[in-house]
Amino acid sequence: MATRTRRPERREEPLSRERIVEAAIGLLDTAGEGALTFRALAERLATGPGAIYWHVTGKDELLHAATDAVVAATMTADTADATPQEAIRALALGVFDAIDAHPWIGTQLARAPGQSPMLRVFEHLGRQVQTLGVPHTTQFTAASALLNYILGVGGQNAANARGHQPDTNRTEFLNTVSAAWANLDPDEYPFTRDIADQLRDHDDRTEFLAGIDLILTGITTRQNPTDPTPS
Repeated sequence: MATRTRRPERREEPLSRERIVEAAIGLLDTAGEGALTFRALAERLATGPGAIYWHVTGKDELLHAATDAVVAATMTADTADATPQEAIRALALGVFDAIDAHPWIGTQLARAPGQSPMLRVFEHLGRQVQTLGVPHTTQFTAASALLNYILGVGGQNAANARGHQPDTNRTEFLNTVSAAWANLDPDEYPFTRDIADQLRDHDDRTEFLAGIDLILTGITTRQNPTDPTPS
């Protein structure tokens, strides 16, 4: 009598908080915050909503955990041998790229300024500001200026991307806006008309880092003012 060969049991990865957060990030990236429900998440994970609640108490906690995971991933670069300016630029660009890749992050960071995702960024910026020798009385101002610029520009860039149709060509879009700026009333918008061609040719990441450098120049110049040349 022939013996039946027993098929090996399929071993599935056990449900964990990490898997839930990873799945939530995928859902947020593809469908946005409005689509993040425990029912949709349960379908993605091939489990029941009750099993998810065992690890996460609700949507707010899940959004916080997803945001924290993305932000934490931006701080893995080794900056031990970097100058404070280089470390700040690396962190700023990491957060900018994270918001670009996960547009919902900008909104979440703005909603919870006193919670850990935002504090991670603020703490890293603050340490570099201290290393630059900024006096204690102005460290908060310097770190806040950097943080607000990073989140503001990153969030605006993400909002612009969400506002475009999926098949929008960036070059064509910028050409259209640039042409519109160039045709504005010269008396009312002389500056905007004058730099219209710069809008058409600009690169978002390059412009973002140029802004970081302007802020850093202001911080360092304030710490080391140039004495006026005696007359």
